[in-house]
Amino acid sequence: MKLGVFTVLFSQKNFEEMLDYVKEAGLNAVEIGTGGYPGSAHCDLDSLLESEQLRREYLEKVTSRGLVISAFSCHGNPISPDKAFAEESHLALEQTIKLAGLMNIPVVNCFSGTAGDHEGAKYPNWPVSPWPNEFGDILKWQWEEKLIPYWKVMGKLAQENNVKIGLELHGGFLVHTPYTMLKLREETCEAIGANLDPSHLWWQGIDPVAAIKILGKAGAIHHFHAKDTYIDQDNVNMYGLTDMQPYGNVQTRAWSFRSVGCGHSMQEWSDMMSALRTFGYDYVVSIEHEDPIMSIEEGFSRAVKNLKAILIEEQPADMWWV
Repeated sequence: MKLGVFTVLFSQKNFEEMLDYVKEAGLNAVEIGTGGYPGSAHCDLDSLLESEQLRREYLEKVTSRGLVISAFSCHGNPISPDKAFAEESHLALEQTIKLAGLMNIPVVNCFSGTAGDHEGAKYPNWPVSPWPNEFGDILKWQWEEKLIPYWKVMGKLAQENNVKIGLELHGGFLVHTPYTMLKLREETCEAIGANLDPSHLWWQGIDPVAAIKILGKAGAIHHFHAKDTYIDQDNVNMYGLTDMQPYGNVQTRAWSFRSVGCGHSMQEWSDMMSALRTFGYDYVVSIEHEDPIMSIEEGFSRAVKNLKAILIEEQPADMWWV
């Protein structure tokens, strides 16, 4: 496995400054934002799509530093009832898939999206309860009329460009659990898989190691994000795991994102690395930093230090002892 970082964390740096910083930190890979919620500070989609020369120069800046691009990422909502944002998200995703194909980047990360509750809706609607029955009716309509048709088309586009789609299992979007991931994959194609981020699994009560086993057996892990979550049980007792308080309310929130090792033990993180290797994922572990009580530099360096201690980098030896 290789250690990488989702570079939107360093959007204040220009492209080459960011690459130098990542290289100096001892990393092997970068995940580049191309649009959507995280922005596109280090990737001009239009220019790169238009010019083969610019694409060569762009890749040379990466590879000359001994780095690889693990994925392009454009996290938006392409099935949003907000038609302008849906179109913006779709265009970024479509262009990103095409650019990834041209540059031999194997994975494009994104969200599945969330639709409204009917054709005339103004806002996304994320049903989380089967009753009252209207919620189940909404969910069925969203999957059959919006989610599956959209990802059938985009899955085909990904296959045509020799690209895999890594959907982040994120609360608030229709694909947010191993089950919903595998359900959409079954309805579309094997280009659709997971950008597995344990931080979003923990607050839903899902064991990341178990999720790795489930998705790994299906060959459905395309990318991996390294981010932790701290669960404050006292606050869970008050607000529940679907806590709607702003992320800044750290003292009272039921859970908060943390740097690697600050929410769960390094033994748990080591178990995840072992499960990834055991169940077929041997690609990049990409650090994502959204820790509300640490600076970018401290949170990033903490994650690098902790992951370097447990990452399985070399191929296993022959079983000389048997």
